[in-house]
Formats: sequence, C-alpha cells, structure tokens
Amino acid sequence: MDNFISLDLLFRWLHVLFGVTWIGFLYYFNFVQTEYVKVASDEGKADVMAKLAPKALWWFRWGAMLTFLTGFVLLGLVGARINAYLAMGVLAGTLMFVNVWAIIWPKQKIMLGLVEGDKAVAGPRAAVASRTNVLLSAPMLLGMLGSMHGASAGLMPLTQGLSTGLIITLAIIILLEANAIFGKMNGAINSLVAVIHSSVALSLIFVALIQFV
Repeated sequence: MDNFISLDLLFRWLHVLFGVTWIGFLYYFNFVQTEYVKVASDEGKADVMAKLAPKALWWFRWGAMLTFLTGFVLLGLVGARINAYLAMGVLAGTLMFVNVWAIIWPKQKIMLGLVEGDKAVAGPRAAVASRTNVLLSAPMLLGMLGSMHGASAGLMPLTQGLSTGLIITLAIIILLEANAIFGKMNGAINSLVAVIHSSVALSLIFVALIQFV
C-alpha cells in the first residue's frame, strides 16, 4: 500500500509538471506567437520561424509525450477507480496528444521548411488542430481535477456502467476531433475570444451532462 501511494504521488506530480509545460506552450502558440506573427514585419516573422518556433515546438511536443506517458502509467495505478470525469479527461487528453504528434508537428515541419510539402495546406490544418486542442484543454483539465474532487454523480466508477451524459460527452469530444482532422476553422475557434469562451462553455456543458443526465 505504501509503495502504491508513493508511485501514485510520483506519477501524479510528473503528470501535472509535464502537463503544465505542454499546455503552457499550447497557450503560448495560440495566444502569443500566432498573434505576433499576424502583425510582425517580414524580418520578425522570419526570425520567429528560424529561431524561436523550432525550440518552442520541441518543448511543446515532448511535453505532450511525457504528459501522455505518465498519464498512461497513472491509469494503470488507478485501475477500477476510473470515473466519468477521468474518462472525459483521458479521451480529451489522448486526442490532444494525437493532434500534436500526428497533425500539428508534421504540418509545422512543412511550415518551417524541415520537410517538403504544401504550406498552403499544412498551415490551416495545423491551425485547426491547435485551436481544437485549446478548445479541449479546459474540459481536459476539468477531468483531471474532477476525477478526484467532483460531485458524487461523476465519481462513480465506470464498472457501474456508462451514464447517458458521459456517452454524449465522449461523442461530442470525438466529433470535435473529427473536425480537427477533416474540418475547417469555424466560429467557435476562429478567434482567441471565441475559443476561450467556447472552451469554458464546453466544460460547463460537460459537467451538466455528467452530473445530471
């Protein structure tokens, strides 16, 4: 039991530490760098792409990788105690991780000139996936916290069955991911104000679904 508590604490600490790094860079790219590039001079844009973006993307993608790996270990430690909030957070976090390594990083390599490709296609696809990750970030973080501190309805182990509200929640997350893969930038994520408001609203919707449906 003591060893379990030690491992659980260790990997929770690492999971949060790496997660802070990952989400911090996600917000940096969307809230700071992208907005700067829109108004920067040609020299400023070139300097960002040549010197700043590659370093930031390194921390971004490996923060995502280590967050995912430590979370995977935590799932093994938690086992049968997985509940609705944790299920929501796990699905959102896993899809966000997939977006980083399967969409954002490959497309950014094209934008940085590291590999050949169509920049006119790569840029918008990376942007949609990145904004989708911002959209899912608040619900994902809510899932991390709610898995330990949520109201009783959301803390029932999934061994007792999936509620209708959780099924709807997971379905919405999957549909949002489908847009990240195949869709285009839409009004819910097109601007910083829109994506922030949408992320908070989505979190509240998920809480209502998990608690009351």
